[in-house]
Amino acid sequence: MALTGPYGSGKSSIIKSFLKKHKPHVLQISLASFLPEATATGGQVTKQEIERSILQQMLYGADANQLPHSRFQRIKSPGRWSALLSLYAIIGLTACWHLFQNRDGILNGRYFLPLAPGNWPNFVWFAVGASFLWVTVHHLYKASFGVSLKSISLKDIQIMPTAVIQESILNRHLDEIIYFFQSTKYDLVVIEDLDRFNNTDIFVTLREINSLINENSGVKRTIRFLYALRDDMFVNTDRTKFFEFIIPVIPIINRSNSIDMMLEQGKRLSLDGRLDRQFLREVSRYLNDLRLIHNIFNEYAIYVANLETDGDNVLDANKLLAVLIYKNVFPRDFEDLHRGKGNLAQILSRHEELIANGETACKAEIERLEQLLDVAEGQVPADLMELRRIYAMALVEKLPSQATHVSINSQSWVEITSLPKSDAFEKIISNSNIRYQYYQGHQGSITIPNLQVEVDALRTYKQREKEIEHRAVEFKAATARSLREIRIKRAALRTAKFNDLIRLNADGAGEWFTAFGESAALARFLILEGHLDDTYYQYTSLFHSGRLSPNDNKYLIQIRGFVNPEPGFQIDNPKEVVAAMRDEDFRQNYVLNVKIVDCLLSDPSVYSPQISKMLEYISSQFESCDQFFLSYYATGTHVPALVAGLVQTWPGFIPATIAGPKHLSHVAQVIAHLPDRTLATLPETYPEISRFLSEHLPQILALGIDFDPSRLKILEIQMPNLQSIERFPGIARMLFEEGLYKLSVENLEFIFQTVLSASNLDALRTRHYTTVLETADDALSSRIESGFADYLSDVLLELPHNTQESVAAVQSIIGREEVDFDDRSAFLRQQTVLLPAIDEVPDRFHALVFRLGRIDPTWKNCLGFLGRETFDAESLTAFLDLAPVATALSKQDIPNGDEAHVLRRFLVDNNDLEHGIYRTYVQRLPRNFSKFPDALGPEKLTILIDEGKITFSKESLDFLEDHRHLQVRFVVRNIEQYLADQSAFSLGDEFNEGLLGQDISDQQKLAIIRSMDLALLPGVPSRAGVVGRILDRTRADTSALDAASARAVILNSGPIGVQISLLNKCQSALSDDDVREILTMLPAPFSEIKTGYSTPRIEKSDTNLALVKWLDRRDIISSWSETLFGDAIRINLYRRDSNS
Repeated sequence: MALTGPYGSGKSSIIKSFLKKHKPHVLQISLASFLPEATATGGQVTKQEIERSILQQMLYGADANQLPHSRFQRIKSPGRWSALLSLYAIIGLTACWHLFQNRDGILNGRYFLPLAPGNWPNFVWFAVGASFLWVTVHHLYKASFGVSLKSISLKDIQIMPTAVIQESILNRHLDEIIYFFQSTKYDLVVIEDLDRFNNTDIFVTLREINSLINENSGVKRTIRFLYALRDDMFVNTDRTKFFEFIIPVIPIINRSNSIDMMLEQGKRLSLDGRLDRQFLREVSRYLNDLRLIHNIFNEYAIYVANLETDGDNVLDANKLLAVLIYKNVFPRDFEDLHRGKGNLAQILSRHEELIANGETACKAEIERLEQLLDVAEGQVPADLMELRRIYAMALVEKLPSQATHVSINSQSWVEITSLPKSDAFEKIISNSNIRYQYYQGHQGSITIPNLQVEVDALRTYKQREKEIEHRAVEFKAATARSLREIRIKRAALRTAKFNDLIRLNADGAGEWFTAFGESAALARFLILEGHLDDTYYQYTSLFHSGRLSPNDNKYLIQIRGFVNPEPGFQIDNPKEVVAAMRDEDFRQNYVLNVKIVDCLLSDPSVYSPQISKMLEYISSQFESCDQFFLSYYATGTHVPALVAGLVQTWPGFIPATIAGPKHLSHVAQVIAHLPDRTLATLPETYPEISRFLSEHLPQILALGIDFDPSRLKILEIQMPNLQSIERFPGIARMLFEEGLYKLSVENLEFIFQTVLSASNLDALRTRHYTTVLETADDALSSRIESGFADYLSDVLLELPHNTQESVAAVQSIIGREEVDFDDRSAFLRQQTVLLPAIDEVPDRFHALVFRLGRIDPTWKNCLGFLGRETFDAESLTAFLDLAPVATALSKQDIPNGDEAHVLRRFLVDNNDLEHGIYRTYVQRLPRNFSKFPDALGPEKLTILIDEGKITFSKESLDFLEDHRHLQVRFVVRNIEQYLADQSAFSLGDEFNEGLLGQDISDQQKLAIIRSMDLALLPGVPSRAGVVGRILDRTRADTSALDAASARAVILNSGPIGVQISLLNKCQSALSDDDVREILTMLPAPFSEIKTGYSTPRIEKSDTNLALVKWLDRRDIISSWSETLFGDAIRINLYRRDSNS
């Protein structure tokens, strides 16, 4: 029978389960131990060696007493009857000696005589002796069955048959095998691991033996051979022919599910809590033997129990497991490792070589980057020159071929060949008009509007130039950053983990793992992932305390495993630990232990190199040292020395501590422990420290670190918020008295309320500076005076309701020339107080006080401003344009003297004043002006006209010739003067027509009509209409109108009632035909008054009655009559023309 399956599939487990359940008589033969021996020695296991092992395990598996006739001699242990047998042998030998002494009597028969009971001793001695001889001969006979002649040896010569050497051992001892099964009760033979030798001949021999045993008549039972072997042991169908019954085994573990087996082992031993699941998952891919996994975890439990006797668990559980995996997979290499030999030892011995290779690579990279920086420095000018040549070539292509020089102003000429290098290059390519010059000196010009666009439509030359410079800056910054990183990397090589060093030399490290054979991938994984490194010795031997305490040893173990202990880790013998540490350890975080740092700082003369390295590490990894500083500041004994050392050796310590609020403890220690002389240099060296302390003083004080408050003055702090240190009244008062606070609204309110015990905060918020002056506190006044500019900008201007300062306070503030003018101006804008006189206002504020209306509105102040060099027309205009100012000034008389002429002139000429306010000031003018101002707009001219402030004259009227409506308005305002000497103005009928539409009396209008040329009315229908309406309304005499003028007046007037009235008045100047023509042009029913058969009807009115009467009188109509009801007039017409 065959139980088939791959290695590790569980064949042995199945067999054991079967045997445990059924308990047959089984003989187990295993050949697992031969293959490793053969592999180790480099030899090949022969068939005879395999058969010898099988025969030995078979025959020597049974008790020697079960095989008494076997030729294979074995040591037999005495049985329970051995004591009786030995007694029997003594008695038998005695009996034989007795019989030998009486041999003559036995031979002649006297010994047996007499045949009586009294002779029984002789018979007993004879019986015992005879039986002893029989037993002895019988045993010798049986022993002869196991004797055979194999060889003859004579001193140094051994003679042996060839058949003995060459024939199969199993075949040669076939009789022993059959005898074995005849003498034992075995009915099942289990043979395991025979397939490891890849020798199928042995299976044939065993099958033959199995058949012979079962066919032997001496064996009364069936003997079955069960083989545990691989599936590929026999080719094709040989397996099914050879075995009568084959049982396949489905593997329960492989590389994909071995992780589950490992986790199960971890749970079984309660170890999975400390092991990294990811590490187990990754390493499980290299382990597929359940027995190996089981053994690894068993050893893990044993190692943990012995290495971690104190329960601190300082060892890396994953590294311990990696060491045990290495021990089980590479047992011989593990043994060699203890002697510094083997594959792993050779790899670990390359530590210095790896560091040297890494340093060489870093040095080469640094040299390469530095060379690139040098090249980059020279590349920028080259790139810029190339860019210039591109634009220069584009310009040259536009110029005539004979041109030799170019210019933009025909004064400074640039040779074309030198154009890219010229200082005027950018001006030339940016100018659209280019001058050029020939060899003979002749000149010309060319317009190139879009030269830069033709070269690059998206970017100008300046943009491209900046891009080149920007790229160069970016490249240099990136290269410098890479240089810093490589230098840091180079410095860290000696403290780098071993696997990191190998990774840096990965190209040459591949061949190092080939010596591990088939499991080289596992070794590569364990080493490259850092699970197996030069700290292996911590996991392979026990520690014995001596000069180092267990705590000291734990510390060293952890730092060798690249695990950083807590800063407060207890070290009992710091000097011994320092001596045991490597030089590079002092550049690592391992050195940041309170006890070690105390040890180093306690004797700086001895430990100067170590201190330097420690401070160098802190300076490079400052952000990661917070936990150490927290512990050391709390329990360290040499804090002043540490702080002073950092300040002296690391210029970046102070900037680093004030980079953020998380380093406040450092700042507090600096204040508390740094010597006064050194402390005094900090504000000058690091100006930002004063600002940082000012902002974070409350948090620093809250740390509870005691220091002299006067040291804050040395650091020149300016407390931004005194309210935040209210819990520290002593500090607050000291800061107030020393003036170490920022001038702010909150701080001053805190001082007034808390320090000065003032209660009226409303006054402080509405008239702050006035209140300060009234308080008269020397410390407060001194602080404000020393920083008045800040006081103005950060306090007064920040108070939205601080509008009620006194006149004295305002004058004091605006008079401070050392303070920024804009801030003083902003303050002045806030105030509502009016300054009494311009004489008391600084010159720079003259214009502003008027613009803002912050001066008493008097004509005296206005006149005073006009007479100064600081006069600004816009400011005075803005002042005068204010409604409150206008109201106040309207109640005051404008000075009438000659000295005030400039003021009156300014008022009249001011076209920027609001119209209503302008009218107010014009009304207050004590004198008229002879002519209009030149720059006034129509609205202002209208005001002057309406208010009668301009003397009416031909010159004034002519000034308004561009504004006909203003001329009309001006004449209307002075109509009597105009009518009195109308001929002096010569304005014409068109202008007079405009006057007729104005609000003047009818008599004045009739006077204007009389001055007009009425004969021109037929040509100006609009004027005729205006004149007609006036004549009709005033019932004026129309005799001056001729027929044409009368006709124009009638037809262009309106409405129809006015036209009929005018027709009645002018009918005497019209012929009958003129009348008939006019009537036809009037609207119906008047247009129906003509010859014909109709009878028109018109409304009855006085005007219409007058019309029909004179029409009838002049025979233009036949007759007329009133209607029956008297509401209309019926006109009877002639059938034909009366003349005919």
